[in-house]
Amino acid sequence: MRGKCLCGQVEFEIDGAIPNFYQCHCSLCKKQSGSSSNTATLVGSEHLRWLAGQEIISSWVKDNGFRSDFCSRCGSPVPNPLSSAPYYWIPVGLLDDELQRTIAAHLFVGSKAGWDVIAQTGTQYETMPGLPEFIKTLHAAT
Repeated sequence: MRGKCLCGQVEFEIDGAIPNFYQCHCSLCKKQSGSSSNTATLVGSEHLRWLAGQEIISSWVKDNGFRSDFCSRCGSPVPNPLSSAPYYWIPVGLLDDELQRTIAAHLFVGSKAGWDVIAQTGTQYETMPGLPEFIKTLHAAT
């Protein structure tokens, strides 16, 4: 599966199965996406390969460790490594092909926007579950 940013300068490929998706409704993801949440998945670091544009990726790190990687030309968020585990965060809107996946989890529903209506599908977490539980949730029934 291939993906790219809005201008097409940053390209990547994921080999193997793509896990189910999740939506994060935390205040940081709302700001980063400019919407009610971001929709993403996690893949093992060994499954992501950069094809082009890695040199134009910029990073911004908040003092609490939140990291946002983005294309310095078009501003699209791009995959970035998790600091605590061998996984990459993948914004699924960058993927080129339509996938038949479900939203398996909703994170930080306790801080969702008042106007945000969360679908009844997927496990809802008030905050962030532990990483092993979260990974298991994303890989269930893929």
